[in-house]
Amino acid sequence: MKFKYDAVIVGGGPSGATAAVLLAKAGWSVAIVEKAPFPRRKVCGEFISETTWPLLRELGVAEALQATAGPVVRRVGVFAGSTVITSPLTRSTPRADDGGRAVGREFLDTLLLQRAAAVGAEVLQPWALSGFVESGDQYTCRVIKKGGDDGCQPGAELHGELHGQPHGQRHGQPHGERHRELISRVIIGAHGSWETGVLPTQVSRQPRRAGDLFGFKAHFRDGALASDLMPLLAFPGGYGGMVHADCGRISLSCCIRRDALERCRKQWPQHSAGAAVLAHIMASCKGVADALAPATVDGAWLSAGPLQTGIRSFGRGGIFAVGNAAAEAHPIVAEGISMAIQSAHLLCEQLITSRVRQPSPAVLETIHAAYEAAWRRNFSSRLRVAALFAHLFMRPLGARLAAITLKLVPGLLTRGARWSGKNQSLRSVRSQGFVGGLRS
Repeated sequence: MKFKYDAVIVGGGPSGATAAVLLAKAGWSVAIVEKAPFPRRKVCGEFISETTWPLLRELGVAEALQATAGPVVRRVGVFAGSTVITSPLTRSTPRADDGGRAVGREFLDTLLLQRAAAVGAEVLQPWALSGFVESGDQYTCRVIKKGGDDGCQPGAELHGELHGQPHGQRHGQPHGERHRELISRVIIGAHGSWETGVLPTQVSRQPRRAGDLFGFKAHFRDGALASDLMPLLAFPGGYGGMVHADCGRISLSCCIRRDALERCRKQWPQHSAGAAVLAHIMASCKGVADALAPATVDGAWLSAGPLQTGIRSFGRGGIFAVGNAAAEAHPIVAEGISMAIQSAHLLCEQLITSRVRQPSPAVLETIHAAYEAAWRRNFSSRLRVAALFAHLFMRPLGARLAAITLKLVPGLLTRGARWSGKNQSLRSVRSQGFVGGLRS
């Protein structure tokens, strides 16, 4: 069956769901295609910076998320070797409850996708993109249902009723249908960073390299980490972070080089990959060993990768990319969720202010230029700072020199958090003079 929309969004994570909410609220007909059933855990640091909470309030999900999220982070730190350093995290938002805090992706993603369905987006889940055809000034996405149910639902019943939507409500999907063709003038790639596929915004397989970075993540209970502290973890061959998240859990996420991971597996052959990485971190960081000595792992270790950091693509024609599909910063700065949500805001602001739901090639070109300019203005420095910090802290000599310097000038930690975007408000497309698809 064929269905026509103003926009088709591929991927139902934070960037895709944000775009769906904003466009649907503006009157666009939107379909969002997500291949995984929700709720689901993801390799992610789970931290949401303070400047993103006002955007979540605009989306209509901030209050529910804050009821679940961990405590406000008021200090940043570094755990490197025997060194433990902390420094205050400066605030820029007036609301006390809008401080940076962490929440699991099984909560965040589900709630955002439920919200998208509640405001009128059609959520196809679990469905996957199987083909893509460009014909004239429109695109056809062929999608196929995965799993055994009717395949169209706004996530799972994780948070109960949301804006009048009862548990388990399904949306517009005849039972037994397994294939659809979605026709639109605009496609938004929100499929993340390591998913291969048919869209121009999706990646191709890269050759193996010793320096490839792999992500690991686990939750812990009953740890001794201070509730207001988010430390950066520096260990040979990698880096990571810890933060108190939802439900009394501590979230630990990290990245480690392929060659360092192989050494961990050899040194701790009795452990799983995640447990071996944790053993390596605890042997390298006194702060982590102290914080997790009384803790127990809550759930299985997750892994993903290899990461492909840097700018990938902003798309072409009527195809746009948001979140990690557009670019990925080294996770050391814990800005992935914020950049995903903020990049979707930047794109949708321009799509909506163009006032054209079936834009011409010339208008699309102008939208691309405005979006890319706004993206670079907001995020280019974060990518550079993240790359600098990552390469500094994953090298033993660099980590030692940084620790010595931070002991002498701990205020540099506060500045580093500011440089990484922790309290930089989003600078919109409009502020650059792009309005309605043209420069004002």
